[in-house]
Amino acid sequence: MKHIYTSIDIGSNSIKIVVCELYQNKLNLLATSSFKSKGIKKGLITDVEQASISVKNAFKEIETMLGIKIKRVIASIPSFNAEYTIVKSNIKINNENLTVTSDDIVKVLDIAAKRNSFESRELVTVLPIDYTLDENAFIKNPKGMKGSNLGCRAVLVTTPKKNVYSVVTLLENLGIEVVDISLNNIGDLYCFNNKKFEDKIGAIINIGSETTDISLYNKSIIVKSSIINMGGKNIDSDIAYMYKIDNSTAGKLKLDFALAHKKNASVNDIIEVKNSKDEIIKINQFEISEIVMSRLEELLEEAKKEINLLTSKKIDYIIITGGTSNMVGFEYIVKDIFGENANIGNVKMLGIRDNIYSSCIGNIVYFISKLKLKNKDYSMVDENEFYQAITMNSKKTNTSDSMLGKIFGFFFNE
Repeated sequence: MKHIYTSIDIGSNSIKIVVCELYQNKLNLLATSSFKSKGIKKGLITDVEQASISVKNAFKEIETMLGIKIKRVIASIPSFNAEYTIVKSNIKINNENLTVTSDDIVKVLDIAAKRNSFESRELVTVLPIDYTLDENAFIKNPKGMKGSNLGCRAVLVTTPKKNVYSVVTLLENLGIEVVDISLNNIGDLYCFNNKKFEDKIGAIINIGSETTDISLYNKSIIVKSSIINMGGKNIDSDIAYMYKIDNSTAGKLKLDFALAHKKNASVNDIIEVKNSKDEIIKINQFEISEIVMSRLEELLEEAKKEINLLTSKKIDYIIITGGTSNMVGFEYIVKDIFGENANIGNVKMLGIRDNIYSSCIGNIVYFISKLKLKNKDYSMVDENEFYQAITMNSKKTNTSDSMLGKIFGFFFNE
């Protein structure tokens, strides 16, 4: 079986879709798409018709790249009013050998979730903290160990039902099956996580288009989160106001011309644009970078305050991601605000270096980790469709190579 997975993030500014293949225990990128979204405000669907058109066009774009119909996805759910509750449960090990199996681990987590009922909330996931086996405590993975009584501590992640149903209903009405849901702050951790975070307290700041998510993690488990109503579009609005230009032009100037920090900006680097009066105006890089830097300082200072409100404990690491973190010179302003323990996220995957995809990629990694926990084999692409696409693309490329990634190449649209 080919193991192919698709993740979607329906954002205020764009619909992000990532398709990956797990091949020889390594995740390979097959395709990405970032399509302009409408009908979505601050991560929430405000116009179903407009949002449906945006999502449909995003799928059309990526399906054209791959030659495969996308029918199943992992969907990111808005994290507004998400709650993280510590739960516990215990079960008896009943098999003859008294050996903990994947089924036992799934069962003890399932019981932990079901013991807690939330009338107006929906379960997103259960994140295991650690396990106990008889007298042994703080076990990370009890699978294969012998004992008679298995217990667990876990974090139960829930959101308001409307957060889940709005996204799931939208996708299902387009004929897309949602096989799993997750939050972007879970995906971000799984995208950037490594062993040195296992015993530490840290935070991830994801700068979106209209909002910025701040999430707190303890031992690689999310424990709290909050949202700032400020994002990349605020920078666009500042540029648009100062130069009397439209927001679309301002956004392009931010990404293609301005620097996040004025340190290396040049007064001699000039660009000409038309303002709202149809006049040609000249903008130098240093001035526009000062505007960008001023708003970024405000945003990151607010994020710093939120982290301090989420915990009084020492923060060991801070990772900053989201599209704005791709700006040239962003690392300088990060160090100015947070010091040396903060870094820009680095998406480590061939064919993709854009942090707007960090949540999508991480949610695929998280989904695969759950499959391994359950000892399940699964792919989101139908086997017959896969081999039809192989045949078609083999004829086009005149190759007999059987690996999907090599036949299709790596497609990405940023």
